[in-house]
Amino acid sequence: MEDSLKKKHLRKQEGFTLVELLVVIVILGLLMGLVLPKYIAKEKKGRQSAAKAQIELLGQALDQLRLDAGRYPTTSEGLNALMANPGTDKWDGPYLKKAVPNDSWGKPYMYQSPGAHGDYDLYSYGADGAPGGEGENKDITSWE
Repeated sequence: MEDSLKKKHLRKQEGFTLVELLVVIVILGLLMGLVLPKYIAKEKKGRQSAAKAQIELLGQALDQLRLDAGRYPTTSEGLNALMANPGTDKWDGPYLKKAVPNDSWGKPYMYQSPGAHGDYDLYSYGADGAPGGEGENKDITSWE
């Protein structure tokens, strides 16, 4: 009889109470509320940094093409001239190891030559895909 009482007593102590579960859920919710916004902000800043780095690397490849061919690709030739000869005699590419990447938001980089800000303009419109903007929507450009 004592054994059965001990077993019943042990069964009552097993598991978590509803109050304990609710406390854990509230704590997890508070942690997510504090951590998640900071993580999202870091991700957005990381995308902008990646786009800036890609524009810099594409600019170096364009400069190498200009040294070889004597000119930058025209707007109509675009960035594809870094991978395939657009019909230039002294082209010595490809100037990139991989295909021309899209920006961090999956859109193609914009290229104009001659540009309004130099020999060429290379830019991304940011997350919104429209000119201008602030924060994540800010344009990433080769001339700034």
